[in-house]
Amino acid sequence: MSRINPTVRGFLIIAAVSAVIVALQLEATLTALFLLARIAFLLAIAFFVYLMWRERRQEISVWSRRAQAVFYGAAALIVADIAAITFAHHSGLDSVVFVIVLAAAAFAMWRTWRDQHTYA
Repeated sequence: MSRINPTVRGFLIIAAVSAVIVALQLEATLTALFLLARIAFLLAIAFFVYLMWRERRQEISVWSRRAQAVFYGAAALIVADIAAITFAHHSGLDSVVFVIVLAAAAFAMWRTWRDQHTYA
């Protein structure tokens, strides 16, 4: 087994797991696990955003109210956008809108951060 190409060995393992799922009719269990993984991914993103906020909250607290509102609003929009694309049945147009909203919110956060760090 150790002399088999690692890629082929990986594909054989995937095929074996797939065969077990089909043979034991575990599709419903796999669907439930996939839903739990989606929720865990969304929570991981929210936790990451929280950690970034906690690390920089002292700095953000001295910004103007408008800058804080834009920054926090964009962060909330990013989390909501990821949650919407995670749990909605989406088409190609939905994916395009997801990327546009994500890019716009990220740009708003970056621009606000840059404006607050420009000392002229």
